[in-house]
Amino acid sequence: MKALMLRALPWDGDNLFRRACLASAGLISVLMFAILVSLVTGAWPALEQFGLGFFVSDEWNPITEQYGAANALYGTLVSSLIAVLLALPVGVGVAIFLSELCPKWLSKPLSIAIELLAAVPSIIYGMWGLFVFAPWFADGFQLWAGENLADLPVIGSLFSGPPMGVGLLTSGIILAFMILPILTSLIKEALSTVPNVLREATYGIGATQFEVIAKVLLPAIKGPIFGALILALGRALGETMAITFVIGGAQSMEMSLFMPATSISATIAEQFNEATGELHVASLIGLGLVLFMITFVVMGTARVLLRRKAQ
Repeated sequence: MKALMLRALPWDGDNLFRRACLASAGLISVLMFAILVSLVTGAWPALEQFGLGFFVSDEWNPITEQYGAANALYGTLVSSLIAVLLALPVGVGVAIFLSELCPKWLSKPLSIAIELLAAVPSIIYGMWGLFVFAPWFADGFQLWAGENLADLPVIGSLFSGPPMGVGLLTSGIILAFMILPILTSLIKEALSTVPNVLREATYGIGATQFEVIAKVLLPAIKGPIFGALILALGRALGETMAITFVIGGAQSMEMSLFMPATSISATIAEQFNEATGELHVASLIGLGLVLFMITFVVMGTARVLLRRKAQ
């Protein structure tokens, strides 16, 4: 009786819970809209001065007050693409090993160790990349690639230039280390959701373990793998401190992956405290607006594609 009376009241538990959830969702939408408005307002002097040319110009000169987002946009996209291309096959391989091949007594501690990598602060990755990985990479792979790959047709220009350690390829590799725990954990969880009866049925018709993994399990989790890839890409696009240490900080757009470059987040981190002119500050906020739009488009496109695959 008491329960019926409470349900009849407008402030009963279910009603309050529903309204609280609606308010939370509305608050997120308001915050997103407020961030967008503040970015557009802050970047307006640069957008008004340079127009659409701000997004395609590769000139960034605080002395002459000429600003363009093309260099930072190029570095952000290329380093993130390198990170995803390197981390995806490794993440899938590690997830398959932990889920299907590794002994149970070893799988759990290894999984915990990989998940703990996500808790390492990004500045630690950046310092390790600058002081440990970059010198080793310059003396090892970059030196070898300059001597053996730089003269190859088509791809030779990607490996030309002096072996300096820092650059686009180094930043992409460091980003790959950072997004690997996310990819591995999500793909491993997706594999664990595949019903065992599917594995047993496939083994029952004489399939090998490789055939079960390649022809049954991986096709069954294509959607979750794509979702994990997009989340990892979003993480790579917005990374700041690690990439600031190892990308080189050069406002240039070079074909070689060994040359120093910059990214949107690295440019903002390096110059925002030193920016004094209104146009300089507005241009840096404009870079933030570009990054916001890229992330929003990537996540939105992923949502649409995942919904189509689910249908």
